Amino acid sequence: MKKLLFIATIVLLGACQSQQEQTEMQSSENPFFQEWDTPFGIPPFDKIKDEHYMPAFEKGMKENLAEIDAIVNNPEDPTFANTLEELERAGKLLTKVSRVFYNMTGSNTNPKIQELQRELSPIVSAHSDKITLNEGLFKRVEAIWQARETLDLTSEQQKLLADTRKSFVRSGALLNEEQKAKITEINSQVSELTTAFGQNLLAETNGFELILEEEDLDGLSEGTIAAAAETAAQKMDRAETEEEKAKYKDKYVFTPHRSSMYPFLTESNRRDLREKLYKSYVQRGDNDNETDNKQVAAKLAKLRAERAQLMGYETHAHFVLEERMLKSPDEVYGLLTKLWEPALARAKAEVADMQAVVDMEGHEFKLAGWDWWQYAEKVRKAKYDLDEAAIKPYLSLDNVLNGVFETTNKLWGLTFTELYDVNVYHPDARVWEVKDKDGSHLGIFIGDYFTRSNKRGGAWMSSFKGQSNLDGRERPIVVNVCNFPAPVGDNPALLSFENVTTLFHEFGHAMHGILTNVTYGSMAGTSGPRDFTEFPAQILEHWASEPEILKSFAKHYQTGEVIPDELINKLLKASKFNQGFENTEYLAASLLDMDWHTVKADEDLKDADAFEEASLKKIGLIDEIAPRYRSTYFSHIFAGGYASGYYSYVHSAVLDSDGFEAFKEAGDVFDPELAAKLRTHVYEKGSTEEAMDLYTQFRGRQPEIDALLKVRGLDGSSD
Repeated sequence: MKKLLFIATIVLLGACQSQQEQTEMQSSENPFFQEWDTPFGIPPFDKIKDEHYMPAFEKGMKENLAEIDAIVNNPEDPTFANTLEELERAGKLLTKVSRVFYNMTGSNTNPKIQELQRELSPIVSAHSDKITLNEGLFKRVEAIWQARETLDLTSEQQKLLADTRKSFVRSGALLNEEQKAKITEINSQVSELTTAFGQNLLAETNGFELILEEEDLDGLSEGTIAAAAETAAQKMDRAETEEEKAKYKDKYVFTPHRSSMYPFLTESNRRDLREKLYKSYVQRGDNDNETDNKQVAAKLAKLRAERAQLMGYETHAHFVLEERMLKSPDEVYGLLTKLWEPALARAKAEVADMQAVVDMEGHEFKLAGWDWWQYAEKVRKAKYDLDEAAIKPYLSLDNVLNGVFETTNKLWGLTFTELYDVNVYHPDARVWEVKDKDGSHLGIFIGDYFTRSNKRGGAWMSSFKGQSNLDGRERPIVVNVCNFPAPVGDNPALLSFENVTTLFHEFGHAMHGILTNVTYGSMAGTSGPRDFTEFPAQILEHWASEPEILKSFAKHYQTGEVIPDELINKLLKASKFNQGFENTEYLAASLLDMDWHTVKADEDLKDADAFEEASLKKIGLIDEIAPRYRSTYFSHIFAGGYASGYYSYVHSAVLDSDGFEAFKEAGDVFDPELAAKLRTHVYEKGSTEEAMDLYTQFRGRQPEIDALLKVRGLDGSSD
């Protein structure tokens, strides 16, 4: 059913097409209508044009609905094979085109793709409802469900049956016709608004530039200056008029992309410019212009509340959490509050430390949000003698990739071979074949690491092909997309240690996608509950800071020198530094998410800023810290799949800290028995079993929070 929902969210192009377009739809020139003879079935990106998507969606939609009709109208009694397994097989063309298209909307978009995305949004939603609210289809699933005790089903089949039935019910299958019509209307509006939110945010992020002269660069390092000059040069190259080109000539450009903003906030001695850039970031979507997201966010929360009430749930959060490891808003608030109090206390202490430095320097200002990065770095240098700039030369992108490849080789025997004769969707993207310890093909990994204007912010994992064993062995094609600073000149891309942990994190998701080994594709890889699927990503982060691993890959890009033990020790000692800030900004966003989605359907949500202000005031967030995501650029919950689920990262952190503690207790971070259990019971299993059962099979017990408090320095054992 999850595969069915994925397909159904992609398609239904409407109405009028010209004869020329109809002809093109049938044309063998459309790559989506052909078998791909590319290496490992990698999409032929060099042949796929924007005009190919629409006819492929349309044809795929037509085929998909015919397949659904065939299942519904099958004269034979419903069986697992002729209903559930046929649902798994349905919509291959739709899956093919949708995986490419929706990966492009995030990582390599353009105005034509954005236009098509807007057009598709409400139509896609309506098509999804045509399938999930199909009464005949649900009757067949329900008949199998009622007879389940008499059927000889495997545990995986039992789980697929239960999940499929639940998906139908949670989509409104038990509602009356009037209620179903209302659900369809709401779903269409939600789909349109989520697309609008994401496109508004991209426009807001790309719409601000801090263009500087040489005299504005006081305090900036050579690397940061070079990156800003490179950004200006790229913008000048893309400018279409001489007037536009002149704007960037011999200038330096910074943007609200974090890879550009954070170095500036850390290094610049121009407090006025730090404030300007910082505010451009935190005001995104809140500028009362055509790309403002205040009303969009409020409307989305309102519609979700109405839909939940129609489905018989108290709030949207109650509806969502029914499918998570934490089952109620009370449980989520309980976890977040347990961490909030020590985190906020730690953040206040950090403010005091930084204000002392401000005062010592003879300044008369009160520390503000745009000062945090610079003065946190000064305190860190004073306390730990650690300079971020001293670490980066050891952390070139290639070195870090070698490190994460070596880590998974030691854990599971995996090997990675880069492929150079493969067409990719952008020159930045790189491709590797992944093989198992016996030399067999496991999957394809694509890495796309650098910031660019047609890529949305953040970092994520996705796939161009899923894994399934239903009709033979099909292995996945997985992609990691990040926003790291691009290389400047002849130098390699140099990463901060935060970038390194992000790379390991996303690679953990990639391993979840590549190691998966299930029968039914809808249950593969990252298909489980949000507060579990972050666990395989987050536990891999722990290996990034292990001295043994660091020394294997952290080598100076110019001299080849291995990172000194002294620098590693400083890095580890400083690992709990600034944890008040990092935990507080994250928890504030998580609590804001829960507040948005525990509103009732009859509540007034017209003023998003007022709602946010009340939420943050209630928990006592200090002025010096903004939530990691304010409402107007909180794409996780308003343009992604994390509504009522942003807390997932911290719940998964309980799991990953507790899980890695098992390796520490074993005295070997590559303990073969534990590594095998982690692979067998977590990375390979997808959603074929309940998430907590998978964790306990790996760990031998349920998770405990003590390890997380220790890791984050919130147990009172550190500064």
